[in-house]
Amino acid sequence: MRLRIFTEPQQGATYDDQLAVALAAERLGFDAFFRSDHYLVMGDHDGLPGPTDAWITLAGLARETSTIRLGTLMTAATFRQPGPLAISVAQVDHMSRGRVEFGLGTGWYEAEHAAYGIPFPPLGERFDRLTDQLEIITGMWATPVGETYSHDGEYYRVTDSPGLPKPVQTPIPILIGGGGARRTPALAARFAAEFNIAFTSLTDSASAFDRVHRACEAVERAPESIILSAAQVVCCGTSEAELERRAAAMGRELGELRVNGLAGSPAEVVEKALEFKEIGTGRMYLQMLDMSDLDHLELIATEVMPHVA
Repeated sequence: MRLRIFTEPQQGATYDDQLAVALAAERLGFDAFFRSDHYLVMGDHDGLPGPTDAWITLAGLARETSTIRLGTLMTAATFRQPGPLAISVAQVDHMSRGRVEFGLGTGWYEAEHAAYGIPFPPLGERFDRLTDQLEIITGMWATPVGETYSHDGEYYRVTDSPGLPKPVQTPIPILIGGGGARRTPALAARFAAEFNIAFTSLTDSASAFDRVHRACEAVERAPESIILSAAQVVCCGTSEAELERRAAAMGRELGELRVNGLAGSPAEVVEKALEFKEIGTGRMYLQMLDMSDLDHLELIATEVMPHVA
């Protein structure tokens, strides 16, 4: 199992904060640095200094890191038009020399759409738009140089696009995620290199993985060809006092985190991570809610990572 770092900068983080975490994660041997794609703080936080754009941030990190992979969990299809988004992601792939991974979802947080003037259609339409976007973005990237791409969808029309620039990776790995019972597994089977399930129990994660495998079989895709991953909030400490301090800094209760996340001593975190590994999880995204605590990364890298790799 590979361990990846997942951050929520809309809760209050500058670009420099994110850079510090990405550089530490790279130095310590984590597989990837991922961030959310949100424009509004959640919960009881002030969100200062305000949100940072996911793909602008990743473009900067692409030039300031050298080996760690970079991506989003998940880019909101409601935020951007598919053509310009294809350009942005391909450009960041060039800027990183082929280290980008592209998570794309429907978008779900209605309040941030209202706060920044972004239309928020009903869920069914959001899934339709997501499907259109996946078809367009992958179609543009796959169109040979010198040829053009067209798409006449319900919500997006593309006419004679050169589909440039092409990314470095052929193809860029796409992540699809979520707990939907029907459309999400079908989209993952069709488009995704990786399926991700976030913040769910071991049992519910296993059920989601099973649905994706069945969806792959339905389109005659080998189930083992899709990577399965999970995201869990992490709170690791060598003493109860350290755990309590970290949980408080996250704005969470330690007892709740022990039930709903990867929380506890390094041995406890290893044990639960290995339970996820047993159901087929190949990558674990560790949600770091306190981005100032780089010692937390160091502890996980030295005391957890060697036992789950």
